[in-house]
Amino acid sequence: MTNTKPTSARRSDALSKERIVQAAIEMLDEGGTDALTFRTLAAHLSTGPGALYHHVGNRDDLLAAAAEAVMSSAFEPLPENEAAEPGVRGLTMRMFDVITTRPWVATQLAAAPWQPAVMHLFDRIGTELDTHGVPESAQFDAASVLLYHVLGVASQRDAGMQLPATVTDRAAFLDSTRTAVTDSGDYPFLTRIASQFAGHDDREQFQAGVDIILAGIDRG
Repeated sequence: MTNTKPTSARRSDALSKERIVQAAIEMLDEGGTDALTFRTLAAHLSTGPGALYHHVGNRDDLLAAAAEAVMSSAFEPLPENEAAEPGVRGLTMRMFDVITTRPWVATQLAAAPWQPAVMHLFDRIGTELDTHGVPESAQFDAASVLLYHVLGVASQRDAGMQLPATVTDRAAFLDSTRTAVTDSGDYPFLTRIASQFAGHDDREQFQAGVDIILAGIDRG
């Protein structure tokens, strides 16, 4: 008579860190960070919570691994996407798109800014700058500024998600902020650019920031 392992053991043996992280990403994309617990993830994978701890230490480690996997997948443009821009500009714009289309990534980066996902991004930015011809003596400063530009978006996105649930209309929110600024008389610069503030496109503004940084790097 052939011995067989219990179903739960077979399922646990079939687990891998990669499979667990991919399942976590699917749950995070669907329900955000609140939807992800070891219990709900175990149910999603048809196993027990204890089996997950053989591969992932805790929930924080799992969130960090999920963010790293998602961001790493965006380091290179898809081969079939001929319109994708190469180099530093293309890399930072892909990071912007990841952060703004996956809110949980913004929350994770804001919560733990020096996790592996960020370190790999920092490393990749520096590699692109080296390829771009930036002198080695200037690469650390240049890479740091670009990294902080990306992380600033993550922090702003995370802060935006903490706004009251009643704030659902971006245009109305920006317009009310513009009105408050101009009516107070305390912010002369913001008053001058109030119309730009109310009607700006976040992606275009982020791209403009990247271009300003790169122009300064090239002049240096």
